[in-house]
Formats: sequence, structure tokens, C-alpha cells
Amino acid sequence: MHRLFKREPIYYGWYIALALAITETVSFGVIFYAFSVFITPMEAELGWSRAEISGGFSLMWLITGIFAFPVGYWLDKHGSRLLMTLGSIGATVMVLLWSRVTTLPEFILVMGLLGFCGAAVLYEPAFIVIANWFVNKRGRAMAFLTFIAGFASTIFVPLADALLVAHGWRGAVFILGVLLGVITIPLHALVLRSRPTDLGLQPDGEARPAEQGERESIKLDAVFRSRFFWILTLAFALSALCIAALRVHFVPLLISMDIHPSSAAIASGAIGVMQVTGRVIFAAVEWRFSSKTMAIGVFILLALSLVTLLLGSSPLLIILFIALFGMAVGANTLIRPLIVADTYGAAFYGRISSAMVFFLTLAGTSAPFAAGVIYDLFNSYSPMLIVVTGFSLVSILLIALLPARSEINAPASH
Repeated sequence: MHRLFKREPIYYGWYIALALAITETVSFGVIFYAFSVFITPMEAELGWSRAEISGGFSLMWLITGIFAFPVGYWLDKHGSRLLMTLGSIGATVMVLLWSRVTTLPEFILVMGLLGFCGAAVLYEPAFIVIANWFVNKRGRAMAFLTFIAGFASTIFVPLADALLVAHGWRGAVFILGVLLGVITIPLHALVLRSRPTDLGLQPDGEARPAEQGERESIKLDAVFRSRFFWILTLAFALSALCIAALRVHFVPLLISMDIHPSSAAIASGAIGVMQVTGRVIFAAVEWRFSSKTMAIGVFILLALSLVTLLLGSSPLLIILFIALFGMAVGANTLIRPLIVADTYGAAFYGRISSAMVFFLTLAGTSAPFAAGVIYDLFNSYSPMLIVVTGFSLVSILLIALLPARSEINAPASH
């Protein structure tokens, strides 16, 4: 009877996945999603142009990308606990300083330093941790993490708007900085561990080593010379550009369509709900299709969402955009790290994925600034929508050139 009701202990990797799900929700909510709420009030108070404000945001993401590779190298060699804890401390300090900036150089400096901290706390280091703790259950663990973190915009865009109304943009940013520190610092410091072997465990919590197919002998120079790596990188870089341009400017874009700022914030937050929906659907059907087919489907969703905004600004079209765009962004977050981890294994995942992220970030960070410049030139977001729609169509073509799943799961070739 005792053995009948005996419960197996929960694998520690799932505690780590839960902790990261919480910290990623808060980190993305404060550092990324809340920013769009503050563009208009910062512009009104400080007199800076939209291009200057969004340029600071772009610089932050550029620096995050620049430091992606050294962060990946550190995590491959030394683990996550110290770096992600220090990153959370630094990010908290930078957000608090953001609430006090009075000049453009101060703002640019704070955003740059926040980007350095972001490289140590956002999705990429979290995925590296998951890749080390899970093999056969890696997709499930990443889906779990991103399922929860998908609510970041749903929670923090309306929260940022409510704080803005109650306390002004400076008070709102300060309160968000406090929340960032209180939640993320202790979780990173107390829960994270580098690898399951540190606790005498095996990946996935199996009694024996999981999946002997992990490619410990992968050569980095062969990976970076492979056609697969560069086509995949370019395709996802274009999608990152499209997503960043729309995500950062979505609230001011809706305001330009004569939609009330609070309603625009709610609409932006609703994208997060659809991101979660996209990840649930992705996790349910991913095993039925090849990675190539899944990626093509994700990019088609993204292109269709952009086309809806070109068709007009009726409530129905905006709702359709939110649904399609949210699902595309949610699934997009999962498909890239899964392809990388399944192809190359965990041993060099940090360096391979971070090298790819460097180029994705170069594309993604240019987008908010470029979108701001285009708006300032034309006093309209329509030209920007035409450009990103074109890029999304090119990304579909590129992903169609990827090898089939059987080739993806083979070691990288010269």
C-alpha cells in the first residue's frame, strides 16, 4: 500500500524551468513590453523625437546582441547562476535610473547599460539553461517556460499604462524597476544551478543518460560554415526585424489611428494572450510536422498579420492582426531554439545559438529606430508596414530553402 501511493520526487529541472518562466515574464515585461507605453509621454515631456526615443531602445537591443556570444560562452563554461543574478541586479539599477533621466545622453547611456544586463537575463540565457537540463523533454520544457512568459505583455502593458495614469511615466518606470529587482534577483540567486550533474542527476530526470544522440563532437567552425546555419539565421533575422518594428511601435501606431491610448495598451497586451495560444498550438502539433514545415507556417502567419494592418484600421482587422501576430510571435520564440538544440545538442548550444542571436539582434534592433525615422519622415506608419511585409515574405522564401528534417538532425556539414 505504501508503494502504491508513493510519489516520485519532482525533477529539479522543472523547478528551474518554473523560476525562469517567472523571471522571464517580469524581465521581458519591464525591459521590453512596457517601453512602448512610455514613448508618447516621454516625447511630450522631454521634447525628444520619436526616432531619438526608439533609437535608445534600439541601442539597448543592439548591445544585447553584441554581448550574446560572450554570455553564451560564459554559460557553456561556468553556468547560469552568478551571471543571471548579476544581470538582474544591473537591470534593476538601470530601470531605476531610467526613471530619473533628464537629458538624451543620459537616456542613451542607461539604455546601453540596460542592454548589457538584458543579455544576461532574457530568453537566450534561459534557453541555454533549459538545453542543459533537458534533452528528450526539451521541447516540453521550453514550451512551459514560454507559455508562462507569453503573458508578459498581457500583464505589463496594461500595468504600465495604469501606473502611468496614476503616477506619471517616471513613477511608473520606478515602480516597475522595484518589481523587477524584488522578483528576479532572489529567484536567480537561490534556484538556478548550472547542470543536472551538479546535483547528481541526469537530463530529464532519467535514471540513465538521456538520448545518446547529443552531439558532443560538433565542431564550431563547421557549424558556422554550414549553409543550414546561415539560411536559418537570415530567415529568423528578417522575422525579428518585422516583429520588433511592430511590437515597439504598436501602441503609438494605434494612437495614430485615433484609438485611445488606454485601449491601445490593452490591445497590445492582448497580443501576449495570443502568443500563449500560439505556443500551445505549436506544442500540440510540432511532433506531427517537420521543423521546416512548422517554420514556414509560423512565417506565413506573420506575413498574414502584417497584411491585415495594410488593409485598414477597423476593429475587426485589428483583432485579426492581434490574433495572427500574437500566434506567430509565440511560435517563433519556440521554433528557433528547438531547431538549434535538436541539431547541435547542448554542449555548444550557448555559443551556437548566441552567435545566431547576434545577427538576429542586429536586425531586430535596427527596426524600432528605422520605424521611428520612417514615421518622422512620412508622418505615417503605412510605409513602414509595406517594408516589413516585404521582409516577411522574403523570410518565407528563405525558410523554404532549409534542408528537410532528416538533414536538420544530421551533424552540420562544411
